[in-house]
Amino acid sequence: MTMKTSSAAQLATFAAGLRFDAIPEPVVRFAENLLVDWFGSAVAGHGSRPVETIAHFAQSMGPAEGPSEVLVSRAGTTPYLAALANGAASHVAEQDDVHNGSVFHPATVVFPPAVAVAQALQASGRDLITASVAGYEVGIRVGEFLGRSHYKVFHTTGTAGTLAAAAAVGHLLKLDAAQMLHAFGSAGTQSAGLWEFLRTAADSKQLHTAHAAGAGLMAAYLARDGFTGAADIFTGPQGLAAGMSSDSDPARLTDGLGTRWATAETSFKWHASCRHTHPAADALLTVMAAHGVKAGDIAQVVTHVHQGAIDVLGPVVQPATVHQAKFSMGTVLALAAQHGHAGLTEFDRDYLSAATQALRDKVSMVLDEEVDAVYPRRWIGKVTVTTTDGRTLHGRVDEPKGDPGNTLTRDELTAKALRLAAWSGGAQPAEMQAAIDALWNVASWPRVGRLLGQAA
Repeated sequence: MTMKTSSAAQLATFAAGLRFDAIPEPVVRFAENLLVDWFGSAVAGHGSRPVETIAHFAQSMGPAEGPSEVLVSRAGTTPYLAALANGAASHVAEQDDVHNGSVFHPATVVFPPAVAVAQALQASGRDLITASVAGYEVGIRVGEFLGRSHYKVFHTTGTAGTLAAAAAVGHLLKLDAAQMLHAFGSAGTQSAGLWEFLRTAADSKQLHTAHAAGAGLMAAYLARDGFTGAADIFTGPQGLAAGMSSDSDPARLTDGLGTRWATAETSFKWHASCRHTHPAADALLTVMAAHGVKAGDIAQVVTHVHQGAIDVLGPVVQPATVHQAKFSMGTVLALAAQHGHAGLTEFDRDYLSAATQALRDKVSMVLDEEVDAVYPRRWIGKVTVTTTDGRTLHGRVDEPKGDPGNTLTRDELTAKALRLAAWSGGAQPAEMQAAIDALWNVASWPRVGRLLGQAA
């Protein structure tokens, strides 16, 4: 296998060689949207016990001061430790972005290490955007390559995320193609993240993203200093596919490099829950609006879903925590039916209310051949609602709110980020607004400074 022909080498060459001017302007603008959306989710991690635990660990392991910003505490530290803390913080509210085809949350593993390293290097905003796009393009393709069988057991954001982080940081460090390939090898051998935590409402999901952000960063820095990694971490006989997938597709690793901008295929989250719940929630709301159905009129809801939803959501029957409730199809639909939106406040206040639990238990999931056949490329929502007066109603959405064809506007993204900060208390409204206003112009920044409390 040579540098000219292997998929791993082609991907490394792309990540190392990407230039800002090669990225179409609409993709740059979309990357700015993704950055603002991520920033809101990262600030939302303030006060979360699992996040604060990881942030405390990072602060206890590192220097009292450093160039990279920990958003939940405003502390400065090393890039590695900031990446850990911000990677954990931006995944806990379940409001960070997702790429459908790879079933992968790119922002929470790309922006934490990219921002931390850009701050340390005093890189420009253009450098940050370019590196972040490199991270998105690599991570999404790795997730697509690993396939559906991988996601059944492994949290793809934790596994593919190490490669995404390595690509972003490697680009900022100006690794050449050979060094980037070594970074991929070191990142891939550290890929980790298992879904078992959901059964007992454990904190592991925040560890997955923290670890991926930090491991990818470490892999890139090691490669810069001559550390070598596997030449074919993806398709080698003892590589990622061999150990973690039974349906891997190597062609996905290099699909449309430089012409297909997967970054712009990314979806934003509207409901504050696992994305697998969103299509059904939107379909239910469509039925309720079209037929004048109220929450109290619902006797039964059958959600017609893909197998991935059953695999991830199925183990959560009676959620014991707010975070676990975000992986309960019944809870999400119950909150949406009562409030028109399964938001952060609704979860905190009502996830265990008597009304929510009663409606939760009326919701079931069944595998739907049509929905499953197009997943993960498309996430169709279908529900059958039986009302207390005996009606049977059907609802469907082909693009849930937040998908590329039904995306959020900049005004909606700004409002969402402000809501997230207000919910967590992580930033004051005026401070958050100023930070968001600055981030909309990130491509013009001469250097990346603190995101909170000072202009770039």
